[in-house]
Amino acid sequence: MTRSGSEDLAGLVDRITTGLRGLAPPGWQRLEASFALTVVTESALFVVDDGDRTIRCQVSDEVWASVRRHRQASAELQSEPWWRMEVRADAEEAEVVVDHGAEPFPGEQLFAPQAYLADLEHYPRGRLPLWLAAYIGRGKSQSRPPRAAWDGMRADRSAGVRAVPVTGELPELRTLWARWAVLASAFVAVGSERGPRIGPSVGIFESAGHSGSTLILLPGDRAVLSGGVWEADVLDLAYNGGGAMPNLFAGAPDWVADPVLNPRVMTGMLSFCYWWEKGQWYRGESAPMSECAAALPAVWTADTVARVVTDVVENPSPDAAELLVSAAQAAAVTREAVVQVVGEDSRVDVAGALFQFGLADLIAGEVPGIGESEALKLVRDHIRERGYDTADYPLTSLHAVRLSVGWMVRSPVLDDKIALDRAVFYVADDGVVERSSSSVPLSVFMTDFERRFRLRVGGRI
Repeated sequence: MTRSGSEDLAGLVDRITTGLRGLAPPGWQRLEASFALTVVTESALFVVDDGDRTIRCQVSDEVWASVRRHRQASAELQSEPWWRMEVRADAEEAEVVVDHGAEPFPGEQLFAPQAYLADLEHYPRGRLPLWLAAYIGRGKSQSRPPRAAWDGMRADRSAGVRAVPVTGELPELRTLWARWAVLASAFVAVGSERGPRIGPSVGIFESAGHSGSTLILLPGDRAVLSGGVWEADVLDLAYNGGGAMPNLFAGAPDWVADPVLNPRVMTGMLSFCYWWEKGQWYRGESAPMSECAAALPAVWTADTVARVVTDVVENPSPDAAELLVSAAQAAAVTREAVVQVVGEDSRVDVAGALFQFGLADLIAGEVPGIGESEALKLVRDHIRERGYDTADYPLTSLHAVRLSVGWMVRSPVLDDKIALDRAVFYVADDGVVERSSSSVPLSVFMTDFERRFRLRVGGRI
């Protein structure tokens, strides 16, 4: 950029801000203006705040002329003109920011694709933001309506195209669904507008960085996990590098179709698709899950989920997050298990958190339970009958913590002691006592403990 060019742009900025200030009504305090331009279409939104109300104002022809000249000058100096300009000012200071499309344009300033195509013809560009390249139809359509899905499945079978079995990249469906629900419940409990959510037969996640995914459950133990990573390399190659769009549905069954795919499929921003059938995850030409992880909540291990819950919720009780994950994976969540994690005061939404588990069908069934005193008695009797050495955990010091399907009983550790491989007892609600150790993580033991209990009482596992 030449010095004279820089001065020309600076002068135009001054003219724009001065002109907007002159258009503001008496008593104004702040103003904001957004301009969107192509060679064939333009729009402006100009509002002024006087401290009591926001007033919408009109932009003068003089200001518009300076805005158009600024865009033209920036194209001459930088070869690629901006598409939007935002101005924020008060009586003393002003800020002017030009927008080259790093983020999607707001709806009121997003023009029809033809407007951007005309602009690109006048001002050619080497690379476009992926979302805009997809919007104007630069790549092949990703849409897969049911009829196309049926035809694609038959064509793949005739050509011998098979899906890729996925091993070790994702938890099994039931576990993935449960962990998604745990994370959703934590974010709902603290009133966060972000974070994963559970709806009827669907898990939803949108990250702060524009990546996101959906997990949709289907009858017959089937599911579709699909979404998009923002600025995904495979899409950049297809839209800006002249590469072919990956066949995300290679070898997919006919039920992998638009109605069960992430909405990005309709905007050309779908970068991965996995499906679950017959107890196995599959994919077509999607990248490995390690390259798609930004679009999913942190569902990779039980410990990962528990750590995220601990970060989201203020001061969770010890071990409670791990126990909630285990309860969810066993479809045995109780209100008490949720309360142990999020607390129960006016700042948290226990009902909303529990509702997420209800939508996920992970609430424990009604099974007669045992009380704390009975659980302690059963453990004491168990210890005496087997003649365990109780020097390190005297029977009078045992205390119980409620779990999803029973109690955990152990002796507290003194402040000056280190708990290494101490005995821990679990009492199920049908009275069965099992011995474990403090060296075995709660999440590891609880999953099988709850499963064994459900098998004994004839419930769902």
